[in-house]
Amino acid sequence: MHYNKKKIALAALPFAVMMHSASLWADAYSDAAKKWVDTEFTVSTLSKQQQLDELQWFTEAAKKFRGMEINVASETLTTHKYESQVLAKAFQEITGIKVNHDLIQEGDVVEKLQTQMQSGRNIYDAYVNDSDLIGTHFRYGKVVPISDMMTGDGKEFTSPTLDLADFIGLDFTTGPDGKLYQLPTQQFANLYWFRADWFARPDLKEKFKSIYGYELGVPVNWSAYEDIAEFFTDKVQTVDGTRVYGHMDYGKKDPSLGWRFTDAWFSMAGAGDKGTPNGLPVDEWGIRIKDACSPVGSSVSRGGATNGPAAVYATTKYVEWLRKYAPPEAQGMTFSESGPVPAQGGVAQQIFWYTAFTADMTSPGLPVVNEDGTPKWRMAPSPVGPYWEEGMKKGYQDVGAWTFMNSTPEDRRLAAWLYAQFTTAKTVSLKKTLVGLTPIRESDINSPEMAAAAPKLGGLVEFYKGPARKQWSPTGINVPDYPKLAQLWWQYISQAASGEATPQEALNGLAEAQDKVMERLERANVQPICGPKMNQPRDEAYWLAQPGSPKPKLANEKPQGVTVSYDDLLRSWE
Repeated sequence: MHYNKKKIALAALPFAVMMHSASLWADAYSDAAKKWVDTEFTVSTLSKQQQLDELQWFTEAAKKFRGMEINVASETLTTHKYESQVLAKAFQEITGIKVNHDLIQEGDVVEKLQTQMQSGRNIYDAYVNDSDLIGTHFRYGKVVPISDMMTGDGKEFTSPTLDLADFIGLDFTTGPDGKLYQLPTQQFANLYWFRADWFARPDLKEKFKSIYGYELGVPVNWSAYEDIAEFFTDKVQTVDGTRVYGHMDYGKKDPSLGWRFTDAWFSMAGAGDKGTPNGLPVDEWGIRIKDACSPVGSSVSRGGATNGPAAVYATTKYVEWLRKYAPPEAQGMTFSESGPVPAQGGVAQQIFWYTAFTADMTSPGLPVVNEDGTPKWRMAPSPVGPYWEEGMKKGYQDVGAWTFMNSTPEDRRLAAWLYAQFTTAKTVSLKKTLVGLTPIRESDINSPEMAAAAPKLGGLVEFYKGPARKQWSPTGINVPDYPKLAQLWWQYISQAASGEATPQEALNGLAEAQDKVMERLERANVQPICGPKMNQPRDEAYWLAQPGSPKPKLANEKPQGVTVSYDDLLRSWE
C-alpha cells in the first residue's frame, strides 16, 4: 500500500512540474501584459482592467502558435514604425509569437504582393496594403476575406473585443459582395493646408479684398484657390522678409506623380459621378462600370471620363499652377521631396496636403510652429472645381489595411491575424493614434485625450470628428487591377507636366492605355467575377449628352471665387 502511494506520487511529479512551469509561463505573459499597460499603453479608451483582460485573451489565443516566427510587411509611415518597433515587441512578450515587421517602400509592398498573387509562393504572412486594391482583391480571389476568416478557420482566433463597428474605414475595405477583405490599421486624408497666421493679418486681408473684391479666407472653390495663389506669389511676394509662394506641388516624372492624380485630383475638380465612397457609375479615375461592378471603359468614347472636359480642366490647372505659383524647384520634385517644403515657412497654402505629415509639421522650432507648440497653420477641406456637385466625393483618404493571401499556410496566416488584431486593439490603438496621427477608431477620435491634443494638430481632430470626412475616400471598386493601371498614370501625366504634350493629348493617351489593359483582362478572362466587359467606342457627343459623367465642357470654368472663415467652417461641422 505504501509502495502504491509512492508510485502514484512519483507518477504525479512530471505533471506537477509541468503545471508549475505552465503557471510560470502564464505569469511571465501576464507580467509582460501588466508591464506594457503600465509603461507604454498608458492611454486607452479601455480601463486598465479591460486592457489586461483583452491582452489575456491574446495570450490564451496564441497558445497554439507559441514559438512561431512570422513575417509581415508595410510601408514606412510613422504609424508602421511604431507597430514595427514597439507593438511587434509587445506582441511577442505577451503571446510568445515573434513578428518580423518589415518596413519597405509602398511600391515594394505592391510588388511583393503581386509576386505572391502570381506565383502562389508565400513571401509575407500578411501585408498592410492600401485599400486602393479592393477592386483587385475581390476580383482575383487571391485574398482571404476577413469576414470569411472570422466565421471560418479564424473564428476561435478572432478577438471578442475587436468591435468592427468602431472602425471608421470599413466601407473602403468591403467588396460589392458585401465581404470585408481588409482590416484598417491606419488612415489619413488629403486636405487643404494654409498659413492661418498670414490669412488673419489685417494688412493682407485688406489688400486681398481691394484686389479681388471678397474676403481672404479658406477657399471653397478652385477659383478662390487660384486667386489666393496669385495674390501671395505675385502681389505679396514677401512676408516678413521671406519670399513666399501661393501654391506648392511637385512635377518630376516619378510614380508619385501618378498617386497625385489617381488619389484625388479629378475628384476634387468634379470629373466623376455622384455617390460615396466613389462615384457611380463613373468613378474619380474616369472608369465607368455597369451591372454594379464590371468596368466598360475609361475613354469618353466608351462612356468613361479619363479624357473628358473635367479631367482636362483639372490637368490644365495642375500644370498652370505649378509653373506660375509654386517655388521654381517644385517642378523637379517628387512627392517625398515636396512634402517637407510647407514646413519651411515660405508657402501660403497647399490644395492637396496629406494629414500623414501632421506630426512632422508640428515639431517645436519649425518656422510654422508658435513658441507654445501650437501651429501657425490649419487644415481644412480642399476646395472643389467647377464640375463638382453636391453628393460627390471631395478628396482622397488613404486606408492602410491588413491583407491576407490564400497562398499563406493556414497556421502562419492565423498567427498573423492575431498580430493584425493586436495592432488595432483598443488596448493599443489610442496610443498608436497619438503617435502616428492616423486614426482608425471612432472611440479614439472621440476620446478626451484626442480632444486635449487637438489644439496642436491644426484641425485634424475636428476633421475626423465632423461629417465632412465621409466625402473623402480611397480608390474604389471600379478599378479592376490597381497595380497594372496605376503605373500608367505617371507616365502620361508627366508628359503634360513637362510640356511635351497638351493635357488633352496626355489624357487621350492615358484613357486609351487603360482601355487596352482592361481589354486584355477581358480577353484573358482572368477575372470571372466582375471582370471588364468593354463598351465599343462611339461618338463622344453621345456620351457627353447623357446625364452625369462624362460632363460636357462648361462655358465658364472660372466662376466667382468663394471663401469662408475658418471659425465658421469649424462651427458648420459641430
